[in-house]
Amino acid sequence: MKKILRFLIGGLFGTAGFMHFVAPDGFTNIVPKYLPLRKTAVYVTGVFEIIFGILLFWKRPSKWTKRAINAFLLAVFPANIYMARKKLPLGDQEVPKWGLYGRLPLQFVLMWIVKKL
Repeated sequence: MKKILRFLIGGLFGTAGFMHFVAPDGFTNIVPKYLPLRKTAVYVTGVFEIIFGILLFWKRPSKWTKRAINAFLLAVFPANIYMARKKLPLGDQEVPKWGLYGRLPLQFVLMWIVKKL
């Protein structure tokens, strides 16, 4: 079961990271406007997500890899809050208010799952 979860989460990270380069404007839109180098932040986070995806496919994550992934998830959490507060679309998809706010606790569920891998 852990291996399946690891591959699913690895695929999630890899796909999300890839999408940072395919459609960066959708991701730039959810980076708070007060932050500098917003598009650069999108590319950097995309690289991290691709790396995490590869690591999760490659082998069972070490304690340090799990901590790095969870630190990353915490670091990008403000963008999810910003997205919900501003009612921003996910890429070009409109998301209902309940969906935007519903994503927030899911970030912590994802962190818990990563910790258990």
